[in-house]
Amino acid sequence: MTTAEHLDTIDRLRAKEFPPEPDRSSGQSSGPGYHLVRLSRTRDFWDDDGSGRAEAADQIAAEYGALTQALAGRWGEQQVFSVGSLLDRGFDGEEIPKPWDEVSNTSDHVHLWRAEEQWLVAYVAQWGSEDPYLLMAGVTVIDPP
Repeated sequence: MTTAEHLDTIDRLRAKEFPPEPDRSSGQSSGPGYHLVRLSRTRDFWDDDGSGRAEAADQIAAEYGALTQALAGRWGEQQVFSVGSLLDRGFDGEEIPKPWDEVSNTSDHVHLWRAEEQWLVAYVAQWGSEDPYLLMAGVTVIDPP
């Protein structure tokens, strides 16, 4: 997908109603007050020499950079928000609200913009060290904890 297509997806998320109950389906997670969507996915990288991982990292970094630049052009300077500590806080018993708990399970930081009453979020997710990288975006009315 192109950056223009990613922006179109985010615009559609901004206009979409939030469901009353959590719902997860093919690359999208939604619930009361939020939508998260997978915009792009790198290929699997099971190469023994590690070359696939480097290529995938370069690919996702380029897509992420183009997306954050385009969003900054629309919504101004982004905030970089560390979500790594949210994981620790959750392990310590603090209840971390969705979608922030989900984000903190797959990323250590996000880029945020305030767009009227919503937060726009962009980040790179990875479930495990051997899993592909995912370019993710979200829209939420839930403030970062």
